[in-house]
Amino acid sequence: MFENSILSLTGGTGSFGNAVLRRLLGTKLKEIRVFSRDEKKQDDMRKRYNSDKIKFYIGDVRDQHSVEQVLRGVDFVFHAAALKQVPSCEFHPLEAVKTNVLGTENVLEAAINCGVKRVVVLSTDKAVYPINAMGISKAMMEKVVVAKSRSSNGTVINVTRYGNVMCSRGSVIPLFTHQIRAGQPSPSPIRP
Repeated sequence: MFENSILSLTGGTGSFGNAVLRRLLGTKLKEIRVFSRDEKKQDDMRKRYNSDKIKFYIGDVRDQHSVEQVLRGVDFVFHAAALKQVPSCEFHPLEAVKTNVLGTENVLEAAINCGVKRVVVLSTDKAVYPINAMGISKAMMEKVVVAKSRSSNGTVINVTRYGNVMCSRGSVIPLFTHQIRAGQPSPSPIRP
């Protein structure tokens, strides 16, 4: 499937990007494009992987032009760029909308315009019954994906949800571990 193809990872310097990149390096992909706004993390990845197969692009999914630039000639996209820190999204809900909703619209529009074959958009279990700004922005993002997929012509668009990922940045698990070790009250389940 990937042989001699080009794949782009938006938010490629994040937890998902690093995990999937390690697996993709062993495939027959011709090129993997890591797209993010974090030049330091890109530089760290460049040194860690030291692979000619990986190309790095600085940009932001909020900027349609930078998304178009990275998706030209791409066959597959994993769209993982997002604001996923619940407190940050609570304090700055419009920023969550700009990245998670409008940024996704930019990625999908660029993918369709550039003739990308397949796009996989990452969502979260928090979009099921959203009780916070992050969950709401991801739920809206999913609506954008579904709407866009209706008119995507040759581009197949999928969305996937997953839960709290152990050892990822933003995981609540280290917080719970710290609270338990410090003898603090255990977290109580959130009820809608």
